[in-house]
Amino acid sequence: MKYFLRACSSLMAVFIVSFFLTGRVSAQATSAGGNRSSQAEQKAPTRSQEKAAEILAKTGSLIPGWNYEDSDKSNVAEENGNHYLHLVSTEPGKLVMDYREIDIPAGVEALELSWKQRVTGLKKGEKPWFDARIMMEWKDAAGNKLKGSPSPPYSQKNTAGWVERKTTFIVPEDAAVLIFMPSLFQVTAGVYDLDDLVLKPTGSKELLASAADRDRQIAARYVPDEKPDQSKWPKMLKVAGNHLQDSDGNTVWLQGVNAVGLETLPQDEQAVKSLVVAIDKWKSNCVRVPMKEEFWWGQSAYQNDGGKSFREKIDKMVTLAANRGVYIVLDLHRFRAPKAEHAEFWKEVAERYKDHPAVLFDVFNEPHGISWDIWRDGGFVGTKTGTDESAFLSDEEKKKNQGFESVGMQGLVNAVRSTGAKNIIIAGGIFWCNDLSGIINGYALDDKGGNGIMYSWHTYNWHPGWAKILPVAEKYPIFLGEVGADEKKMDFISAASQEDPSTWVPDMLGFIQKYKINWTGWCFHTRATPRLLLDWDYTPTPFWGVQAKEALSGKQFDMKRMR
Repeated sequence: MKYFLRACSSLMAVFIVSFFLTGRVSAQATSAGGNRSSQAEQKAPTRSQEKAAEILAKTGSLIPGWNYEDSDKSNVAEENGNHYLHLVSTEPGKLVMDYREIDIPAGVEALELSWKQRVTGLKKGEKPWFDARIMMEWKDAAGNKLKGSPSPPYSQKNTAGWVERKTTFIVPEDAAVLIFMPSLFQVTAGVYDLDDLVLKPTGSKELLASAADRDRQIAARYVPDEKPDQSKWPKMLKVAGNHLQDSDGNTVWLQGVNAVGLETLPQDEQAVKSLVVAIDKWKSNCVRVPMKEEFWWGQSAYQNDGGKSFREKIDKMVTLAANRGVYIVLDLHRFRAPKAEHAEFWKEVAERYKDHPAVLFDVFNEPHGISWDIWRDGGFVGTKTGTDESAFLSDEEKKKNQGFESVGMQGLVNAVRSTGAKNIIIAGGIFWCNDLSGIINGYALDDKGGNGIMYSWHTYNWHPGWAKILPVAEKYPIFLGEVGADEKKMDFISAASQEDPSTWVPDMLGFIQKYKINWTGWCFHTRATPRLLLDWDYTPTPFWGVQAKEALSGKQFDMKRMR
């Protein structure tokens, strides 16, 4: 094995970034049964491959222990007689890498990599992928690089001491060498320790089947464009007392899901498919679509077109929903308190979708850590105190959510109405949108001549006090924009506070139905909890998705107990 430590310049890091952003293994590279071509089977192993087989037989791993290395040990540390890989960022923006070329025995179709790691003092770099990661590439016996790099395992947060990790991946037919590169990839600061690395052959059948399934699901994401067909669009909505009414005077009860993804990655295509499935298969008459102003303007590291493709994607989703006679809620998925740039965002969005009958504006996702005065009228937003439900936000995002002058929710309403758009506005309360008490205590917003304001409530299986929403619901329409429960406990909320979905979900759905609360379940995703989906075939989760889908199809639930 070749082995050395490098501190690389930003130029080299940019050169390397292409493979680890796009490295994927396709099932097409190998047949579904895991059979290699007859040509590959006839190839005699090289001496390096034979030696690799000997190392594997002797040690059980293709990576010898760190203390057996005879070369430079500058990046090998020792604790209590134990040696381990120790990568330290000494200069912001520099790539710190341990480079090894590992020979792979002939005939190996898949590999399992397991290791222990410890991440401390990590501060990500300027790009979202500037973190601690293990990058890998393939070469053939002649030294030529091959396509199909394994997806890099990465870490973006510190660990609580040493933790175990594992990953598996397919070996391309002609691969003879694995380029193995644990790295601190252009981070601002941090230490990345790795130990007990084991690389050994594993079965390929399940991996190939999984890759084939993933390719199938990726292909299934495609949704063709549609031309707007106004004859199929839903009627324009307005607030009538404590409910919604269309232009024909019919009462409308919004029910659906959150089609998530575009609040995280501007290039996400699954959200478009999710919107269609939510309508066609799950019978939603309303779909909430979280998004960010950063992506709308093309300001993220993932974009280079000024946001054009992102805006066109939102246009497409609006048309897909409208052509199916369904309403779409555009949600600015931000936290803490509205900023001036959010008002500018809503001016653009409102102008673009002015009086579109299918479009509603959820102007700010989850205000929290502010008073009702600042919520409504704006003011200085300082350091956050009290209960923190923002474990999912990065430290950088949390820092941005303090020390600024807020325009308040009224400022966002004013921004929308300044365009002449009358679309219904949805405004969430304080405490992560779980508290609407101020609305009936003097803090209701001035609609400025629009079609009305709905007030948004978010509640999960750790939030008590459902009855507190009822006095507000007597006067205003409520939009339960996020609701759900997961069998997986949230680590930022005490486990004892999180009720089991088997008791919570039926009662919550019964509560929603009893009081005709407009709602969109969180969320149409396989990983973002509380998740409605088991997989991207849109199989509902048994603890939340099944019941939500049944409710959307008309099944009635009995609320046995108010929380």
